[in-house]
Amino acid sequence: MSDTKKSLFQKVWDAHTVRELPSGQTQLFIGTHLIHEVTSPQAFAMIRELGVPVRFPNRTFATVDHIIPTDDQSRPFSDELAEAMMTEIERNCRDHGIQFFGPESGAQGIVHVIGPELGLTQPGMTIACGDSHTATHGAFGAIAFGIGTSQVRDLLATQTMAMAPLKVRRVEVTGELKPGVFAKDVILAIIRELGVNGGVGYAYEYAGEVFDRMTMEERMTVCNMAIEGGARCGYVNPDQTTIDYIRGRRFAPSEDEFDAKAEEWLALASDEGCHYDDVVTIDGSMIEPSVTWGIHPGHNLGVTESIPGPNEVEDDERAGVEEALEYMDFAAGAPISGIPIDVAFIGSCTNGRISDLREAAKVAKTGKVKDGVRALVVPGSIAVQKQAEEEGLPEIFTAAGFQWREPGCSMCLAMNPDKLQGREVCASSSNRNFKGRQGSPSGRTLLMSPAMVAAAAIAGEVVDVRTVSTED
Repeated sequence: MSDTKKSLFQKVWDAHTVRELPSGQTQLFIGTHLIHEVTSPQAFAMIRELGVPVRFPNRTFATVDHIIPTDDQSRPFSDELAEAMMTEIERNCRDHGIQFFGPESGAQGIVHVIGPELGLTQPGMTIACGDSHTATHGAFGAIAFGIGTSQVRDLLATQTMAMAPLKVRRVEVTGELKPGVFAKDVILAIIRELGVNGGVGYAYEYAGEVFDRMTMEERMTVCNMAIEGGARCGYVNPDQTTIDYIRGRRFAPSEDEFDAKAEEWLALASDEGCHYDDVVTIDGSMIEPSVTWGIHPGHNLGVTESIPGPNEVEDDERAGVEEALEYMDFAAGAPISGIPIDVAFIGSCTNGRISDLREAAKVAKTGKVKDGVRALVVPGSIAVQKQAEEEGLPEIFTAAGFQWREPGCSMCLAMNPDKLQGREVCASSSNRNFKGRQGSPSGRTLLMSPAMVAAAAIAGEVVDVRTVSTED
């Protein structure tokens, strides 16, 4: 008989296994399916051609985020394709009895922001969505996967998907973060340490004192970018912080049932002494505010460091460094601090939550956006927008020269009017700095925390947020 001590991943995987397939994959039941307007139309068309219904419409929840404009959301949208996608998801949800959180619902937002804030995301769940950053939901002790359109079809039709088992790597971040260092810096440091392909074939269990002290929103930021480190998913074991966040939310268990459910959730945490395929430890006290300089998230530095040259990296990384230097038009050996920016973007499913906006607003109070810099603040959901308005954050941002926008994915991936132009350099709180990611085939993206983005917007260049005196 096998060891009874299990990781959370193994517990959740076992609980949702339908059967082992001849291919060696597992047929896995998915408890909650999240959809949006971009990857679902083709999947709905497929099941319509097959003549099958949505198997469990009560387990599927929809929103609109990728294509929705953030300046003017009146219908019809000016972009005909965006309007067509919006119309299609409205029709599909109506035809199949799926709950749709559109703008008129008061709950619309980025799918990975509204799932947690509505209480749809809970420990022990399997969650899937046709979006790579579904790993976000692992912050709650869920196992959450981004999937492709054919798998969206499978889930609509069967509520299951085929998937190969994963290994589990425990990533411990020890010690205490220094002031000015945020969850975004933690995940960039992890990716820098383990590589953008280091997590292939793995689930990452994030642990250690740094994660124990993190808020749920901070944990979501780290899990969100597990995929950027090559992992299939990332998660944090549920604890009292998790329980306190979920209590009272719209789709949370009722008050009568909640305490008993909370006990079940806490018991899902990885057993002490369980098997891990790998364990990595990172000293959190050594992490400093981070900035990407190249064309993938692994190309990142502490803000006090200088851009590496091809001779400073391993042989298998040299070609990538040369390509990045050429594309970004940066010089090897130049400090990352001081690089001029044209655009500043605060938002996305990585850093568009209320705590992100609060930290950015502290910096925004200290000055004005530099002349010639275009600066956008985009809340991750209507709920975040309303909370920010109650706290007076939009007034702080607009007084400093930032544009305050409506909720959506915005400039994270530019499937909407918010795009870079030409060779613009953008300081961005989003998750990817790939070529062309923000709408211009030659645009350049520097990933950093929301506070760092705000500081860059005011300085007109990359600066160390720790040099900015902010109010507590």
